Amino acid sequence: MEYSAVIDAPFGQLGMLCLDGALVNLEFLAARRALRPPAPRSLEQEVAEQLRAYFLDPRFGFSLPYRLLGSEHQLRVWREIERIPCGGMTRYQDIATALGSSARAVGNACGRNPVPIIVPCHRVVARRSLGGFNRSLGRETVDIKQWLLAHEFGC
Repeated sequence: MEYSAVIDAPFGQLGMLCLDGALVNLEFLAARRALRPPAPRSLEQEVAEQLRAYFLDPRFGFSLPYRLLGSEHQLRVWREIERIPCGGMTRYQDIATALGSSARAVGNACGRNPVPIIVPCHRVVARRSLGGFNRSLGRETVDIKQWLLAHEFGC
């Protein structure tokens, strides 16, 4: 994917794509890439500044235009996730019960969240573990989920 900006984060790098005045994709990058700084006075610059503010203070409230593209089920799951406060967590099953769905379907929707951190899918966990993150159970993504949850601990 071609990103409109690539920035450093405390746990690695983030690639972002903004189109038509909205953030449409924020992605954790598995491999280091050349940084692509946001253009001055651009939406990408605003996204980067708000992410930096969040990394300094997890209570920071995002106020970014973003567009969620997905199925009706995914959109319902993402709206539920948006309601989870900083420092809070809920289980896949809790969202599934609220929506009349299954935990697996909720997990799949979480994994397809196009703007993680902004829509805080890291706050959704499994019954007996953290669960996966960003369509993976791999250490690199679960480590990011752990970092984000530890960052928000005590909000």
